[in-house]
Amino acid sequence: MGLIDHPDLLRRHRLTVAQYHRMGEVGVLAPGARVELVEGEVVEMAPIGSRHAAAVNRLNRMLSAAVGEAALVAVQNPLRLDDHSEPQPDLMLLAPREDFYAAAHPRPADVLLLVEVADTTSRYDREVKLPLYARHGVAEVWLVDLDEGLVHLLREPRDGRYTQIQVSATPGVVAPQALPAAAVDLSLLLAR
Repeated sequence: MGLIDHPDLLRRHRLTVAQYHRMGEVGVLAPGARVELVEGEVVEMAPIGSRHAAAVNRLNRMLSAAVGEAALVAVQNPLRLDDHSEPQPDLMLLAPREDFYAAAHPRPADVLLLVEVADTTSRYDREVKLPLYARHGVAEVWLVDLDEGLVHLLREPRDGRYTQIQVSATPGVVAPQALPAAAVDLSLLLAR
């Protein structure tokens, strides 16, 4: 048996966000590589299938129309959680900022709503990313699970988990808590 058979014996080096960015700058990470930094580890992201892309496009259109100038819609852009995590959620509604976040990536306090769309990654999103977002205080997350035909609405993070969770196959019209006038019909996302 080797070390790989005993992961508890392995010491891992956790990358910082600065090291991760430097890896991209010097070419260690290929340009356009679909990766994100989660808990200090570079994680390969799943390829984007057509249903996933369509759901993100629909959400982008619906939420852009619903929020107007009240929020900035960011699609598949980085979110700086801490020095070791910079995931790339499928979509975020961000508090407006004059520089459009040119000075720095948004932080959890800037996020009015975060949306993950899952077709092949629902378990990873539920078990890794949602707890990560909760630990860092992202106020509201919607997980659109295309495979299961479910929308998970998660709100009010406390002690590393969301305390208000709704799961529905028929979510209907929903509005982000931070923007109650920005209601959208999430049922459209689950149609095949």
